[in-house]
Amino acid sequence: MTTLTHRARRGDPARGSDKRPEGDEAGAPDRDPDEDNPEDSKDIRLTLMEEVLLLGLKDKEGYTSFWNDCISSGLRGGILIELALRGRIRLEPLALRRKRLLDRKVLLQSAAPTGDVLLDETLRHIQATEPPETVPTWIELLTGETWNPFKLQFQLRNVRERLAKALVEKGILSTEKQNFLLFDMTTHPVTNAPEKQRLLRRLQDSVLERWPGHPRRLERRTLALLVLAHSSDVLEGVFGALGDDRYELAMARARDLLDTDPELAAAKEAGGGSEMIWAVLAAFNKS
Repeated sequence: MTTLTHRARRGDPARGSDKRPEGDEAGAPDRDPDEDNPEDSKDIRLTLMEEVLLLGLKDKEGYTSFWNDCISSGLRGGILIELALRGRIRLEPLALRRKRLLDRKVLLQSAAPTGDVLLDETLRHIQATEPPETVPTWIELLTGETWNPFKLQFQLRNVRERLAKALVEKGILSTEKQNFLLFDMTTHPVTNAPEKQRLLRRLQDSVLERWPGHPRRLERRTLALLVLAHSSDVLEGVFGALGDDRYELAMARARDLLDTDPELAAAKEAGGGSEMIWAVLAAFNKS
């Protein structure tokens, strides 16, 4: 699991070189991904997974860090949250005997296609699985980290490449070939820098300019993206270009958010996609 870290202050010799809408009703049609935050509405609409990948890509090189072993599972967590926010899946309701988030099963809410290949592939897996599985189990299955050979069929393959191709189609990335001595690798440099900067500013402003002081008041997709950026070990890069004082403030507020007890937060926000956000955070906190 990744952890939030402090960077050294400049000049330090130790330094190295608004209320949200209520939960979606069962079978509800797709929500506009930017509906909760109209001021951020643009022509280009990205899924949570595309946004996480874009945050993790090196702009010029066009690939994620070779040392990042968290982004694959982070992207799978993003798929579950995106499906929940679109009203396709939900956590099983709380019974008299309250279950922990990590023990509650993921249930199908609507089998209506989303139009996104990765989301619809995952939706078919969830629909065909009986008995239902929990959030941690689904993240493991979708990542392929299972010892059960009969469940390897649930692995989503080439997720990063498929997301990158979607971003190429949306005009944000390009496709190139780079030689790395022993092999050639397809890379996807950022060509639409303003779109990535808009994404970075959105997250930076959410914890600096528009900080509500409580996770319940944070717009759901922004909350989800902060959780996923942390889980995918790309959150440091979101605030990296800020000055020292603003960086420290942003990281402190992000830490307060991510240190929230998922069980308590989910209990106050039953229904909709918010429970899934906290369940995904709980799953990564456990790992």
